Amino acid sequence: MPLTLYSLALAVFVMGTSEFMLAGLIPAMATEFGVSVGTAGLLTSTFAVGMVIGAPLMAAFSRRWPPRSTLIVCILMFATSHVIGALTSVFSLLLVARVISALANAGFLAVALGTATNLVPAHRKGRALSILLAGTTMATVVGVPAGALLGAALGWRTTFWAIAVLCLPAAFGVVQGVSDTSGRAATNTSSPGLRTELSQLATPRLIVAMALGALVNGATFAAFTFLAPIVTETAGLADAWVSIALVIFGIGSFLGVTTAGRLSDQRPGAVLAVGGPLLLAGWILLAMVSSHTVALLTLVFVQGCLSFAVGSTLITRVLYAAARAPSMGGSYATVALNVGAAAGPVLGAFGLATGLGPVAPVWVGSALTAVALGIMVLCWRNLTERPEQTAT
Repeated sequence: MPLTLYSLALAVFVMGTSEFMLAGLIPAMATEFGVSVGTAGLLTSTFAVGMVIGAPLMAAFSRRWPPRSTLIVCILMFATSHVIGALTSVFSLLLVARVISALANAGFLAVALGTATNLVPAHRKGRALSILLAGTTMATVVGVPAGALLGAALGWRTTFWAIAVLCLPAAFGVVQGVSDTSGRAATNTSSPGLRTELSQLATPRLIVAMALGALVNGATFAAFTFLAPIVTETAGLADAWVSIALVIFGIGSFLGVTTAGRLSDQRPGAVLAVGGPLLLAGWILLAMVSSHTVALLTLVFVQGCLSFAVGSTLITRVLYAAARAPSMGGSYATVALNVGAAAGPVLGAFGLATGLGPVAPVWVGSALTAVALGIMVLCWRNLTERPEQTAT
């Protein structure tokens, strides 16, 4: 695999740490700003909404821009938004800062996905995607727990400053690893026009893949965003266990996305047929036994593995279905990921508001996964076509 992919994964690691770190900081942020935990959880949804809106817009506007320049601008914009977030004492301004950071992340990820998948043969999109998403999973293993510990010791604002500082080596890695022609199909005058690429959104195969990716990722975010209250309230563990649970989830997600990266190109059906039902069973079981420490931590690991294995496989199907949209396909995958990331915490917060207790978001995740499995069964043939049938 090209070294450039690992340079991009480094930046994805930094941005992924920012996106996921709120899972361990939400209670403290809610207390400082005087809002409910559910309201503070909307910071995650706000970020995801910015990603959903920003991905296609940034990809459309930057499709003819040099890749390296676009990626660097996005990283610097991301760093600036975190400086604003670290300084503000107004919750609404923090929301705005999260939107700005989301737009920057969206632009970066859309361009990075397009660059990554164009650097490899058409039948290895899943492997390229797994390397990029490894940056995200490593964020859950290292970045997020470190952020939670740093936030507990020095306050949540310190974590925002840390993200801003980490953007500097990430930017350096992009400068060194990405050229202004790296895998950028859109710079080719023979590439499809924007209208042609947008027309791919009307194809049933792409619609189904995006919907399933959104549902599975929504289930993950519904549960993951509110993991801290489950650990401390339902299981009755000390605050330090939140970081441990996040590490366990991250290790599972890294193993899941790594394994799926080797299978999702040629055997997506096997991953989805086995992993999908197990994912649903795992969420249900987690909701039922979350008061037992060993069972909770075991299932946190298992669900991290399954959710990222199934989720990354579905996002790979988005990339294959969008093969005729070389510059916009990455934004379609980003939208699918972040529709789920936006809706999941909102639905999880709604579950908390119903009075069902801290495990309510896990039941929400179970419901979303069940819907995804139903759609998967109905659309199985189109969803699992082999790469050579969809790639161009």
